[in-house]
Amino acid sequence: MLWDRIVLLLAFTHLAASKQPSAPSSVEAPLRELPWGKLNFLHTTDTHGWHAGHLREPQYSADWGDYISFAQHLHARADADGSDLLLIDTGDRVEGNGLYDTSKPPGKYTFDIVKQQKFDVVTVGNHELYINTTSLREYDDVVPGLQDAYIASNVDVRNPKDGKLVPLAKRFRKFKTKNQGIRVLAFGFLFDFSGNADNTFVQRVEDTVKEAWFQDAIREMGVDLFLVAGHVPVRNTQEFDAVYKAIRDVKWDTPIVFFGGHTHIRDYRRWEDSAYGIESGRYMETIGFLSISGLSSSGKDVAVSTRKNPTYKRMYIDNNLYSLHHHSATNKSTFDTELGRNVSKQIKDARSELKLDQTFGCAPHDLWLNRAPYPSNDSLLTWLADEVLPDTFGDSNSSSNPAIVITNSGALRFDIFRGPFTTDATYLLCPFKSGFRKLQNVPYGAASKVLKTLNNEGPIPLKDLLSFVSDQPGCGKHRIDDLVPHLPQVAQSGVPTTQTFPSVKSDEQIPFLNANKDKDKDEPQVPGYTTRDDAGDGGDDTIHQPIKFYAVPNCVGSEIGFSSSADSTPESVDLIYNEFVQGWVLLALQYLGVSYGVENTRSALEGKSMTDVIKDWVGENWQCEE
Repeated sequence: MLWDRIVLLLAFTHLAASKQPSAPSSVEAPLRELPWGKLNFLHTTDTHGWHAGHLREPQYSADWGDYISFAQHLHARADADGSDLLLIDTGDRVEGNGLYDTSKPPGKYTFDIVKQQKFDVVTVGNHELYINTTSLREYDDVVPGLQDAYIASNVDVRNPKDGKLVPLAKRFRKFKTKNQGIRVLAFGFLFDFSGNADNTFVQRVEDTVKEAWFQDAIREMGVDLFLVAGHVPVRNTQEFDAVYKAIRDVKWDTPIVFFGGHTHIRDYRRWEDSAYGIESGRYMETIGFLSISGLSSSGKDVAVSTRKNPTYKRMYIDNNLYSLHHHSATNKSTFDTELGRNVSKQIKDARSELKLDQTFGCAPHDLWLNRAPYPSNDSLLTWLADEVLPDTFGDSNSSSNPAIVITNSGALRFDIFRGPFTTDATYLLCPFKSGFRKLQNVPYGAASKVLKTLNNEGPIPLKDLLSFVSDQPGCGKHRIDDLVPHLPQVAQSGVPTTQTFPSVKSDEQIPFLNANKDKDKDEPQVPGYTTRDDAGDGGDDTIHQPIKFYAVPNCVGSEIGFSSSADSTPESVDLIYNEFVQGWVLLALQYLGVSYGVENTRSALEGKSMTDVIKDWVGENWQCEE
């Protein structure tokens, strides 16, 4: 075919840098071909404000404007060959990047940037619901901006005019695809989340599927495909399983496709031959691609005896221009569309307005959240526990007591790269606004065991921690995966999905890239994701070198102001902790024989957040060479 010949000609063309001036150039790597079908999907999830792309990692350096250009080229391909393309996003578009977090109000620029992509189905994530003002902006601005694409099957918001709960968006959507007329019935769910702000309500998915409107919807005639999108993991998830069962109880053979999120992994799950689901990573590193061929689109219901199972295929696209050019059969001069170029300029102007390249200091070497063992010199958590926390709280603790300081590892979201540490890097590392709390004069015998208990080395089952947190005033119930960092590599018990973190930063920082230029181009040269899922190990569009991953503890801690004498043990200490883990800390103490309530705690460090702590420490300790 002509398309295939064009793709082959472009396969090893070196490509220029992304639209953002500070982004590195893409790196050539062997690619797999896009499994184009009759009905195709592009999927993003958990972008967390990374719409400028990764400005220190060439493998993920394309921006949101590039994604728009890419989608427009694939739409043109679909129109040319009579196939269809749908775009899906499954939430957590906010919090985690300076482009979102530093504007006033947060998201001032990103809402206008995101909505210029032509979506067909969009759902809400838990991060859109943590703060009242964020969920209200979602209701007032984002939902109207995305119009019919936004679906909220189990999320309500309080109307600011009368205080009554109303659906955040439409409960479902029924539509036909542009070229084939495939009849799609789409739903949009959020997992069973109860850490939301008090102006929102999340109904359990298991209860939602029993509602009359849902039961009526799935019984509608003339549906070729059920599309279930949600901020829900596709693996080991009671929520999607409940939806699958509810549909199959009524329509046992109609094809289903799931689009998930929340756990920040690349994953692809098979329920059965006519039901598959994809989860497409995090932070704009991945554009998920899924295709389905063999769907009925006759405009009439097909008898069960004549219906054939469709064919599902998937791919995880590295978000860089080398991949995007290749898969769209374009090059540097033909890739940009007018809309994509304009959105890239919007991002550039917003970053400039927010001064995101302002430098506080320069990191002397890379520090890894998951790609170095803890403890070790290259571990981000070791640096936090051994340097940042002791320096910060050793100077600020007004009490004469020694102190134990604890923070959850989930408070840190990304790595630190050698070189300038900017405003943007601060928010990539830690976007959360929670401060620190203090309990004074806690018996040392109990306080000294809290860290081990939170790391599941003590007598408290994690399910009890969750149950307790739900009863604490001012501390909503969260899943354990909100306590710890998201781990894209971890294969849960019985789960075939395995991955590695990407590690590419820039050409000059990775000498072996240039050293391998003359080697066989079919050999993997670039470190990155190597995914194994229900369809095997061929899902990553780029053939990567795998990278080793290390588990990290739930929490880390520091002892401050203790006597150097081995025989000296204090009777009591001040226990200081990240406010986010307050519920877990209070429960741990209760199990350890001492009871405190929220009323016994007080603010520490004058309300400074972890973000403030890290920024101040870097400014004082990491100098940049002239």
